[in-house]
Amino acid sequence: MEFGERARTYLGGLAGQVRFSLGDEAAAFGALFAGCRFFGGYPITPASEVAETMARELPRVDGYYVQFEDEIGSIAGVVGAARAGARAMTATSGPGYSLMQENIGYAVMTETPCVVVDVQRSGPSTGQATKPAQGDVLQARWGTHGDHEAIALAPNSVQECFDLMIECFNFAERYRHPVTFLMDGEIGHLREKLVFPALDRVRLFPRGGFDPADEEGLITPYRDFGHGEALHVTGSTHKENGMRDVVTPEVHERLITRCCAKIDRNRRNLYRTEERFLEDAEVLVLCYGAASRPALGAVVRARRQGRKVGFLRLKTIWPFCGDTIAGIGARVRRILVPEMNLGQISREVERFVRIPVERVSRIGGVPHTVDEILRAITREAP
Repeated sequence: MEFGERARTYLGGLAGQVRFSLGDEAAAFGALFAGCRFFGGYPITPASEVAETMARELPRVDGYYVQFEDEIGSIAGVVGAARAGARAMTATSGPGYSLMQENIGYAVMTETPCVVVDVQRSGPSTGQATKPAQGDVLQARWGTHGDHEAIALAPNSVQECFDLMIECFNFAERYRHPVTFLMDGEIGHLREKLVFPALDRVRLFPRGGFDPADEEGLITPYRDFGHGEALHVTGSTHKENGMRDVVTPEVHERLITRCCAKIDRNRRNLYRTEERFLEDAEVLVLCYGAASRPALGAVVRARRQGRKVGFLRLKTIWPFCGDTIAGIGARVRRILVPEMNLGQISREVERFVRIPVERVSRIGGVPHTVDEILRAITREAP
């Protein structure tokens, strides 16, 4: 995409700057560098700093910030802005993410690219409103109703909040699909070094473009409103020309299977992982987000003790890299999954392996410690 003169001047002037930034702030700046020019939001802890940053920064790049009456209005505004041609996003936490699910399904059905930041907090309900958690992992996959696929990425550092946000927008545009940026309160409120790149080093996927790496015939041409062409966009079952047909079984099957297949059959192009010490591993620690930081420390300590422990961090949560897990599971004898919930990704791992999958769960708003995960590594399975 082409940046406007104001955006190019302002963002270009940030090149090379180093800041001591919150993860929430980094995610907002990542969106700006990704070309986001519309933010529809409603404040909620611990995601409010994303909205605050966008409210301050969007006017500097000729963008628009709208605070809506609630989260339902926010995601509806984002979908509308995206259909009108903008790169658009919102940010929320668990309760607001729940409210957005129907319109996330609408974005899936209408193949509308947009990004939803979910800075997870402890639940259910109001829960521990200011405490971090990773309890929305399965909601990111199955929160909206009907058959659908999902794309969700999870950062583990402030710099990744910036870098992976750009990846989220690229995936949204590439697959004509909503993308969830599955942060957690620990990463959102973490303060670390952030380095801004030169604007001409940021690679953005063009609206309506196609990547030759993807299977052909699954991603339909994209058209925005406002360019003189009559368009019909509906969340109801529709034919290839966009016109509604809710009674013909073949129409529904053809539409939904294609919308699912465009993610499922291109899943290898969506996988992003960090792998360490897998060559000789007999035990695997599989993790993501905030839990991956103490997990890596525990793996390093275990290896210093002579234990053959490997490390796999999921940057892409959905689609799930089950084939990768199955391959590793055939070589190791145990898999440990530290996560800040009672075992959401561990359930998914169990589907792909025939070895013990041990949950190293932590809830209550307190992250794991290195010692806690190390004890789980050194404790043999019963």
